[in-house]
Amino acid sequence: MKITVVIPTYNERENIEKLCDSILLQDERIHILIVDDNSPDGTGEIADRIAATNPRVNVLHREGKLGLGSAYREGFRIALDNGSDYIVEMDADFSHDPAMLPQFIEKMGNCDLVIGSRYINGVSVVNWPIRRLILSYCASVYTRVITGLKLSDCTGGFKCFRREVLESIDIDSIRSDGYSFQIEMNYRCNEKGYRICEVPIIFVDRHAGTSKMSKQIVREAVFMVWKLKMGSIRRSILGAVRGK
Repeated sequence: MKITVVIPTYNERENIEKLCDSILLQDERIHILIVDDNSPDGTGEIADRIAATNPRVNVLHREGKLGLGSAYREGFRIALDNGSDYIVEMDADFSHDPAMLPQFIEKMGNCDLVIGSRYINGVSVVNWPIRRLILSYCASVYTRVITGLKLSDCTGGFKCFRREVLESIDIDSIRSDGYSFQIEMNYRCNEKGYRICEVPIIFVDRHAGTSKMSKQIVREAVFMVWKLKMGSIRRSILGAVRGK
């Protein structure tokens, strides 16, 4: 069993070393792939030093800030090529608690995708401004209503995939970013009939570094849910026509 945690980074020098130490302590089967977007603060150089002393840590350097979605797509491909059985995505700023990883791994015994949910037991978010909290919560509600996803947290970014799930999804066709990337991945998994499970997490606002959220990411998510819904309807109609 090999587990790879994919961590996109941009200006995370204050977090990355402690985060890697904490993740690796959780399970000896865990490996880490850091995907650094040429961080100006030297995160990539720190990641290289970590990797030089620990064979369970690898680093992918990219030319610039290319987006969260593309970081995960590249990271997923590398993890699959390296023979990973489970692939985890998580943030680099400790908003996702590494101590939850053993629970994710255990839950994977009965699931194909495990999602860390901020809203399954009420609202479990610490230190977020009320505007950001309302935006996130409403985005999940909005996504459920339009797409029919039966998830309490449709936009969360702390997840564990079984390799077969990622192999069956055309990752290169998923071009979205941020909230939208998370929604689209959930939708594709659900569309293929995979078992999606949620585990409650406590999300703590970032310790240090630079937030990746932008108005463009929010707008993309708003339109993405309709794109997914319309695509599903179109495929259903085509399937019915061909069936005749």
